[in-house]
Amino acid sequence: MRISERLERIKPSATLAVNAKAMELRAQGKEIISLAVGQPDFGTPQHVCDAAKAAMDDGFTRYTPVPGIPELRDAVANYYTKFYGAKTCGDNTIISNGGKQVLYNLLMALVNPGEDVLIPAPYWVSYPAMVQLAEGNSVYVSTTAEENYLVTVAGLEAARTDKTTVLILNSPSNPTGCCYTQPQLDDIATWARKNNIFIISDEVYDRLVYAPFEPVSLSKTWEAYPETIAIVGALSKSFCMTGWRVGYALAHESLIKAMSKIQGQSTSNINSITQMAALEALNGSWDIVDEMKESFVRRRDIAYDIITGWGATCPKPDGAFYLFPVLDQFYTEDAPDSAAMCTKILEEAGVALVPGSAFGDDKCIRFSYAVDDETLVDALTKVGKVLTGK
Repeated sequence: MRISERLERIKPSATLAVNAKAMELRAQGKEIISLAVGQPDFGTPQHVCDAAKAAMDDGFTRYTPVPGIPELRDAVANYYTKFYGAKTCGDNTIISNGGKQVLYNLLMALVNPGEDVLIPAPYWVSYPAMVQLAEGNSVYVSTTAEENYLVTVAGLEAARTDKTTVLILNSPSNPTGCCYTQPQLDDIATWARKNNIFIISDEVYDRLVYAPFEPVSLSKTWEAYPETIAIVGALSKSFCMTGWRVGYALAHESLIKAMSKIQGQSTSNINSITQMAALEALNGSWDIVDEMKESFVRRRDIAYDIITGWGATCPKPDGAFYLFPVLDQFYTEDAPDSAAMCTKILEEAGVALVPGSAFGDDKCIRFSYAVDDETLVDALTKVGKVLTGK
């Protein structure tokens, strides 16, 4: 079968591959605990599900405008006004099939063949593949656990070339859970404007941050300089709607139109019923977020104490639901890298994890703590026995 050269160069998603392997082992009757997939273990709130049911009953099952129904686009705009004080409107938003399609549309709209895109590492697994599909070049800016995996202006400047046109920022970060402060984001935005570099700010986890850290965003900076930034958001994490596929962007109206052109020739509008559920989520109660944050803080602390108890270096995350410890001190001849170690842990402990190599740092392994407390402790205890023998 002839497949395009473009796809031959693209690797499958590592997180989804690990989850598939875990499901395969479960089907064989093996007990597997997954700390691999990035989705909350809470259910979608009932009022959101009820809105979807009502949409079906009301016959809201036909095509909608490609960028989303006006009411939902306005609700996204109001979100940034309500939480961050950014003045915007529905024309500056688009609704897409999850944050992934938003990012893909943005990169396809912004990147010309041969241009450089700066990606701080560790990074979310799909950024490089999307840049490659847009025929751009991924330029990685390394960070360390000691600096909380946060990139600096000096690091970005050292990586900048005369072909650099886009920077992807992610806060809170997947895979590290680390967050930039508002002054740090503002300094990076100032540097980017000075050098005519467009920022894609991936803020999908923006509501899942933990005290004393507070949610931050580049949306206010976008208000002042709308031609230099695009904000990416989603309901997948904050409203436990991973399978509903709701992502959105806040961007200049011209960029929204360009993204709509791409979306119109690929998926068209997202599911009409999902749009009504998303509208209820944005306009209704946010209690689910507070409930999850309380659980995630407790689980983060449990997991952090166990993992650092192994002697591992690991920043304590301020958001999301991941830890990204340095574990290369436990690599062995039969498990010499993060992928091999994850395979060993899966086979010997029955715990699915994602290798750090998928995120650009082979010294690390990503742990998701989006599971109940008892399961989390059980899983980490089993992993610890494989790593330390204790």
